[in-house]
Amino acid sequence: MKENRLYRDFFLHVDIVIMMGIFLVVLGFLINMDLTLFSLLVFAVGIVTYMFSEYLTHRFLFHIKAPGNPFLLKLIKRLHYDHHKKPNDLKLLFLPIWYSAPNLFALCLLFYFLTGSLTATLAFATGVLFMFFVYEWKHYIAHRPLKPKTRFGRWLKKTHILHHYKNENYWYGVSTPFVDVLFGTLKDEKEVETSETAKDLEKRA
Repeated sequence: MKENRLYRDFFLHVDIVIMMGIFLVVLGFLINMDLTLFSLLVFAVGIVTYMFSEYLTHRFLFHIKAPGNPFLLKLIKRLHYDHHKKPNDLKLLFLPIWYSAPNLFALCLLFYFLTGSLTATLAFATGVLFMFFVYEWKHYIAHRPLKPKTRFGRWLKKTHILHHYKNENYWYGVSTPFVDVLFGTLKDEKEVETSETAKDLEKRA
């Protein structure tokens, strides 16, 4: 597959385009505000928030035991179960907009209630969205025939492949392994047994 096609598949994907539009609107409002060093700090808080949110939702929501409710099962299948069945299916690589946009809004609304500052909330949203795109890109690279240019990038791709093909109970961090370190889910692959349910999360007990 031509490299140009691989880049187009990412940057022109509808969910990425919509989230990029939201990002540009937020950034447009933010640059017209009175920015300070505190704004930069809040931007960093947004990045860290997404890092933890990515890990926690991946581990405790996307890997939940299959719900009995057919509607909830359908949602979780689209969010993650089907991705484990077909890891390289382009249609299943990206978080759907019906999940990403409401979660962004909820995080920003909570942050605004905590701070009461529109400028801080916009800076926070910018950080969250920045890390969201890092996550989507790293996830995309992990499943497409693109070779990361750095040693760290290649290692990150390897750990995600291990999550899919070795054992789904480890290596939850897609964009960063640091949260895995904190929660003890970054393992040496030689110490981990191959899971029988890595490609079929519905069968998890």
